[in-house]
Amino acid sequence: MDYPHSYRYVDAAITGRRSIRAYLDKPVPKEVVEDILEVAARAPSGTNTQPWQVTVLAGEPKVELSRRILAVYDDPAAMAAERDEYDYYPRQWVSPYIDRRRKVGWDLYTLLGIAKGDKERMHAQHARNFRFFDAPVGLIFTIDRVMQQGSWLDYGMFLQNLMVAARARGLDTCPQAAFTHFHRIIGEFLELPPERMLVCGMSLGYADPDAPENGLVTEREPVEAFTRFLGW
Repeated sequence: MDYPHSYRYVDAAITGRRSIRAYLDKPVPKEVVEDILEVAARAPSGTNTQPWQVTVLAGEPKVELSRRILAVYDDPAAMAAERDEYDYYPRQWVSPYIDRRRKVGWDLYTLLGIAKGDKERMHAQHARNFRFFDAPVGLIFTIDRVMQQGSWLDYGMFLQNLMVAARARGLDTCPQAAFTHFHRIIGEFLELPPERMLVCGMSLGYADPDAPENGLVTEREPVEAFTRFLGW
């Protein structure tokens, strides 16, 4: 096909996006984050509702939020009182989804040298979510509870725009549903009104090229496995 030359740059930003779980200690200028968010906000949304709301954390506020979450995460009794904000995953797993989930988990743990049954190291690795994997920037995404399923679809396009725009600027990200378990703590810390709910968090920064976990490249199904073409 005779595509415009610019398609290569767009494709590179999309296919180069990965969930990065270790970052360099290198700050990201505020104006760069603003630029990325401005681009992301061009995502389509039903009747232009633009349901996304973003809190950007850096420095001491980011550290303090992490400290509050980890204090609960490391306390089994406190953890028992926390509940997810919503069901991100199915309540009953079936193939092929459970198989893909297990594979990516064990692929990651293999890179990190974490053996099956090593609950202490698994716990510690999962805890890194709540430090935003040491990224210099953490983002928290919220939505008004009145918005329905269509707005969540719109939100996904906004998040994808953000991650691709970051990649185009040499930055990396990791979208994190893990934060939803701590929506109460996050809501209190950010002083969110009750009509607003947590969607997810995200790490943003410069990938550490020497971190083994950043070598994880997840597999994708071929087009013919998930597509039907009618009329060709």
